[in-house]
Amino acid sequence: MEKENPFQTAQAQLDEAAGKLGLDAACREMLRWPQRELHVALPLKMDDGTVRVFRGFRVQFNSARGPCHGGIRWHPDETSDTVRSLAALMTWRCACVDLPLGGASGAIVCNPKELSDTEKERLARAYVRALGNWLGSHRDVPSPDVYTTPQIMAWMMDEYENLVRESQSGAVTGKPLGVGGSTGRSDAVARGGIFAVREAMRALGIKHRGKFAVQGFGNAGQNAALLHSDLLGGGTLVAASDSQGGVCLETGLDPQKLVAHKLATGAVKGLPGAKPISNEALVELDVDVLYPAALGGIITQKNASRIKARIICELANGPVTPGAERALLAKGCHIIPDLLANSGGVTVGYFEQVQNISNCYWPLGDVSRMLDDRMTTAYRAVYAMSQKTGVSMRSAAYMMAVDRVAKAMRLRGWV
Repeated sequence: MEKENPFQTAQAQLDEAAGKLGLDAACREMLRWPQRELHVALPLKMDDGTVRVFRGFRVQFNSARGPCHGGIRWHPDETSDTVRSLAALMTWRCACVDLPLGGASGAIVCNPKELSDTEKERLARAYVRALGNWLGSHRDVPSPDVYTTPQIMAWMMDEYENLVRESQSGAVTGKPLGVGGSTGRSDAVARGGIFAVREAMRALGIKHRGKFAVQGFGNAGQNAALLHSDLLGGGTLVAASDSQGGVCLETGLDPQKLVAHKLATGAVKGLPGAKPISNEALVELDVDVLYPAALGGIITQKNASRIKARIICELANGPVTPGAERALLAKGCHIIPDLLANSGGVTVGYFEQVQNISNCYWPLGDVSRMLDDRMTTAYRAVYAMSQKTGVSMRSAAYMMAVDRVAKAMRLRGWV
């Protein structure tokens, strides 16, 4: 895997868009750095009576278009630079789909698989206590990301309400339905990505009944497998993988059985009737659509020449490295960038925030329809800009998003 500093990559993407837009030096410099960055130490009493100290981050990248919104990850490999890059990406993602939000991201450096449920609850509450003055539905709204669940978000919301002594369900999104969560939130990333794939197929003249593969079989990957054929009116899942390996079947895997097997065993490998396949081999399959839905850097300059997918829908953040993207574009691969492809999550997170503030809740059909409208409008606008300016979909998405944030900053008089 190529070793690249994720925040330097994010800044380079910003610089490219800013150059194409002709932004002045002050505006560009403001957009290159977080507005605010918070580092905290979180002492946690473990179940055995010992105390461990965990490091936590929250980066609020830009609030020119509205209150910040963004995920919180619990992962042992997070750093300040990974969080900065995710906060920048969330800023552009919100602007790309025209949400009235800024971008943020957070993390706790830990391995949640080593923590009991009671330790997880205490850690979630400690994070909110440490950062509570900077959070809130009109300041910064945390949402789920890697290894953070609806239950963890519920604990965070409860702790925030304990701090402010009033009901504030909109201060956190991605919650269970019973405490103010939104219908459609659990599969929003995959559903939004598939809506974008549908528009790409229409633009490129690709039939919906082709083959697709899913690399990464967490929440987004599982829902992509389940929803692809239903939302597109056809399609055959030929392979899927997770961190322990993968399975493939040329005649088609049954998504329902595969998800049930994953939930029962913790892995996709060993599915009866399917052949084993590695993650490396899966991404090189001859498919119409490839959904990278795990961590970043899966497609690199080393394997780009062997990638055969006609459409890559980046449900993960940064699965295609910049060097690989240049090679893929040169041979006609259509990449729906993470900025657009996985924005369904924050879009329905925004819907949840609006419902919480208004104390009025919407049925699933309304949420799905509004998500479809947002994703369709955003994809078509990005595709039109790409065609008009002759740049990649990623560059077009960045140009559109950065321009919207820059205009908001100028209107506010920041630059």
